Amino acid sequence: MLKLTPAERSELRSEAHALKPIVLIGEAGLSPSVIKEIDAGLNAHGLIKVRVFGDDREARIAMYDTICSELKAAPVQHIGKLLVIYRPKVEGTKETKLVKKGRGLREVTIVKPSPSGTKKPTVSKVMVKGNERVTQGGNVKRAKPRQTSAKKSALGNS
Repeated sequence: MLKLTPAERSELRSEAHALKPIVLIGEAGLSPSVIKEIDAGLNAHGLIKVRVFGDDREARIAMYDTICSELKAAPVQHIGKLLVIYRPKVEGTKETKLVKKGRGLREVTIVKPSPSGTKKPTVSKVMVKGNERVTQGGNVKRAKPRQTSAKKSALGNS
């Protein structure tokens, strides 16, 4: 089991206050599938709440100890039927695969003055891709020319 200082425990309790329980333990008790779900929740979030349905306080305490010892997690708080569990997140697992390169769509407001100068300017909102830019005249252009394929250019030269 992971040990926490009282200051760390207090900080984690304040963070957990706004959380909702992500795992519910029912009448079947602490099955391997429930432990697997708790492990997945700890991997994803680090700090989770677990709700135990059952009136036996001793059974809840036993479950709490079992979860913390099996998953190498730290018990933060046991209040009523809620259990708060913490385990530091492992850095660099699946999160690095989810990082997108480049920029996504963004909204740009284009304001064009009226040709006569006496009327209101026209305002339009346009979604621009990451490789596009808006010119001074209000037109959308590609920021860089599209790369050509080495194979296609080799076929065109011979």
